[in-house]
Amino acid sequence: MNKHAIRLRRARKTRLRIADLKMVRLCVFRTNNHIYAQIISPEGDKVLAQASTLELDVRTTVKSGGNIGAAALIGQRIAEKAKAVGVNKVAFDRSGFQYHGRVKALADAARENGLSF
Repeated sequence: MNKHAIRLRRARKTRLRIADLKMVRLCVFRTNNHIYAQIISPEGDKVLAQASTLELDVRTTVKSGGNIGAAALIGQRIAEKAKAVGVNKVAFDRSGFQYHGRVKALADAARENGLSF
């Protein structure tokens, strides 16, 4: 198996556990150049809020979308958008990525700005 297939297997197992909890989830996806975050409904059929380094406001603010500073900014923005929708408690779905580096920076920034995992 290659790295991609192993990551997807980890992601599937995590999503099944979150689905059993019937919670709103904060789903994170990262590429080399960008990071994306979505707040997804408990049923998994609706995106309640989203933030990414592709947004115009973020692109003008950060130099690169693939670093820890950009991930922290996205964590802050997704927390603000989640609170605006009325979501305070989420399950963290890291999509099979290690809880390290940019994923950790995004989670920490979201926690500091009012989301609880």
